[in-house]
Amino acid sequence: MPRAICRECGGFPVVSITTGERHLDGSRVLLHVVCRTCNGTGLILPAPALSQTGR
Repeated sequence: MPRAICRECGGFPVVSITTGERHLDGSRVLLHVVCRTCNGTGLILPAPALSQTGR
């Protein structure tokens, strides 16, 4: 079953945000944030098509 790119993150499920602070070695302190919609995969299952029931 084909999977679609997550509409919340656009296929970039993990981003790094700088806090503005630095470690003792001079590197930046980063926060890694994961997309909650796709749980860090960048892909989602497409919504199932509506089926008609009745006669």
